[in-house]
Parts: sequence; structure tokens; C-alpha cells
Amino acid sequence: MFKKILIANRGEIAARVIRTCKSLGIATVSIYSKVDKEAPHVTMADEAYECGNPRVTDSYLKIDKILEIARLSKADAIHPGYGLLSENAEFARRCEEAGIVFIGPSADVISRMGSKIESRNSMEKAGVPVVPGISYPLADAEEAAREAHRIGYPVMLKASAGGGGIGMQIVYNESEMKQAFEGNRKRASDFFGDGAMYIEKVVENPRHIEIQILADSYGNTVHLGERECSIQRRHQKVVEEAPSAYLDELTRSKMGEAAVRAAQSIGYRNAGTIEFLVDGNKNFYFLEMNTRLQVEHTITEEITGLDLVAEQLRIAAGHCLNFGQSAVTRDGHAIEVRIYAEDPKTFFPSPGVITKLAIPEGDGIRHELAVHDGSMVTPFYDPMIAKLIVKGKDRDEAIDRLQQALADYQVEGIKTNIPMLQEVIAHPAFRSGDTTTSFVAKYVLEKT
Repeated sequence: MFKKILIANRGEIAARVIRTCKSLGIATVSIYSKVDKEAPHVTMADEAYECGNPRVTDSYLKIDKILEIARLSKADAIHPGYGLLSENAEFARRCEEAGIVFIGPSADVISRMGSKIESRNSMEKAGVPVVPGISYPLADAEEAAREAHRIGYPVMLKASAGGGGIGMQIVYNESEMKQAFEGNRKRASDFFGDGAMYIEKVVENPRHIEIQILADSYGNTVHLGERECSIQRRHQKVVEEAPSAYLDELTRSKMGEAAVRAAQSIGYRNAGTIEFLVDGNKNFYFLEMNTRLQVEHTITEEITGLDLVAEQLRIAAGHCLNFGQSAVTRDGHAIEVRIYAEDPKTFFPSPGVITKLAIPEGDGIRHELAVHDGSMVTPFYDPMIAKLIVKGKDRDEAIDRLQQALADYQVEGIKTNIPMLQEVIAHPAFRSGDTTTSFVAKYVLEKT
């Protein structure tokens, strides 16, 4: 096992990784920008080094600086967390060249799965269902319009690179396509350095359900069941739960098998997630692969009893998975909500000083956060400040616990999305399991 790990991230995920490292007796190294000097992830670590100015391009994305700190601190490995450099193939490659273990898949796999077109081609070859569409980059708006007519409107115009909904738009006719194509291609090029675009048939009112996998270097791959992540705003998840209330055991099994097949087909290693869209007839289609730990990994941990960060470390250190598929069981129901420093109606960021933070405690309640009274929430980073996770013996008990926990959660000095989360959880449609990707637009935004 590693003796010392550098966490190339910040906030709650850095704190989360440090916690597992401490439990395994592994020394930790944090990095921090000038505005994060007093952040909890800095004080929790055994060592901490400044990596630059506040903006991520001047600090947490500076590969040369991070590798310099890794060498200086004599770290054996780097855990990238999620976001930032976690799916940057060049970073993974540079770690390997420097003789430092990147805790994640190979640079080649990250690169292949980072291209939605290439990942789509890979899944087709592996026999994993994909949404009807094309698997090559479009030349221009005219070709896009021709292919959309062939597939049948409405279609989803999508950027091959990146994520977060950037470069993605539903298009209903040829006129809209000609207007949408160049603008989305430019946004994709500006954000990701890659303007390749393609189209898929729109899956009407789907659910967004993902499968967690673990794979070692010896050909062993298991899935840990599903997470439903359908409740989103601006293509960003805000509520996740496991297991899905929608899936039957047959579909659950088929999706798990497809996820394992997908991972094995590309020689995947470490923790990863295969995301699917599931329609009203329980047909499922590959959406993308996240080649890292997910924000919502916590709910899988709650129902399986596994520590996914610990599993990542063991795999990266060259250990074989010490359990097979038959040993994976689930217990109860878990829900995670993401707490953002943002206006609950407009979703605009709400930076400032947290003047009071009081978090609920009790059975089945877990917190992942890296803020406290007096913490400054800056405009430089993702506005998520905490995750609240609850577990119950079943979904109803988990929902009841979540409602009470949200009512008891106090954050003052900044605005948060807690009122919006309370509205979602209290809605009869959520209780009944009517949780498609249109939930927020249908039941929350239409009232504002």
C-alpha cells in the first residue's frame, strides 16, 4: 500500500479522501490556492502546499506545479477526486511519466471515454445499447440537418467533449438546427478545445440511472448496483438515490451486466460509472462513462457497506479485488442531496461568509462537507458546499429522515438551495417515484 498520497483537489472531496487515507495509515498531502489557505482540507492533511492564485487555471489545474509538489513531498500516488483534473488524460499521463501512481484508469482509457463519439463507438462494439444516432463528428449544420431528418426530430445536438450540458441542445426542426449548430460548436470549442458535434435521437422524459463499477488489474470487474440521478437542474444532479425506485430486478441485472461488459471491453481499471438513460418501457441506453469517483458515490457506500475510496487505493496499489459479484449486496435505501451556495429560485451563485452553520445529527444521517462557521465561499469554484446523505430501512424512511434533516439544516450568511431541495423532497411525485429528468422543470420551475 502507498505510504503517502497527494490529493489534487479541494473542498469536501479532498476531506473525504483524507479521511480514508488516515484510516489506512497513509500520510496525506493537500494543495491549496491562496484563498483556500485556511480551508478544512488543508488543516486535515499531514502536509499542505500552496499551488497558486485563486482561479483554478492558476492553481488546481496547474499540472506542472502539482507534480512539483508531489516530488517535493515524496508522494507515492495522486488521488484526483472528481472535477478539476480527474478526467484529464494528460495529467494521468504526466503522473505515469513522473513515476507517480495516478489513482484512476489509464490515460488512454480516460482519453477514449472523454470523447462521447469514441465512447459511443466503443459501446456499440461491446454490445451495449446506445441511443439511435450517429457515431462520427458532423461537418457542418447542413449535414446535421440531413442526419436529423433521417433519424427523426426531435434530436439532441451534443458536443463530443466535456460535460455539464455545455454544447448540448434539444432541436425540434431544421430551422432550429441551423441556428443551434454553430453556437454550440463554438461553445464546445471554447470550453473544451474540441468543437466536434454529433446528434442522437431524444429519449422522451427519461430517467438518468448509472451503474457503479470496480475493476482491478487482473481482469476482475464487479458492479455495485445503480444510482438514480434524474433530478437535475441545468443538467447538474441535485438529488441522487440508491437503489432506483423505478427498476425491476430483471432490468437492474441487465444494466449491471451491460456496465461490466462495457468496462471490460475497454480494459478499465479502478472505480468508474456507466451512465444510462432509461425510457418509459425500461429500455436503457448508454449515455457516457465517468472515469473517476462520482460526487454521489456516498449512497452506494451506504447501501453496500463498502468504502469506495479505500477500494480505489487498493486497486491502484496493485491489489486484487477481494470479493466477487455474488458478495455484493444492498441494505436499505440511501438518498443524497447536494447543498449549493446559490439562490434557490434563480440558481445564481451566492458567495460570501457563512456566519452560522448548524448541521443535523441522528441515526442514518451522514455529512460530507468542508466548510464551517466563518468559512468564505468564494466565486472561484463550484458552489457546492456540502452533501447531506440519509439512509433508511426503505425509501419511505429515507425520505422522512431527509425531510427532517433538511428542516434542521441551518446555513446563514449566504443563500443556499435548501428551500428548493425541500420542495423537491416534499412533492408527492417524488414520494411516488415519478422522478424523471423533467422533474425540476415540471414541478419546481413552473411555479417560479
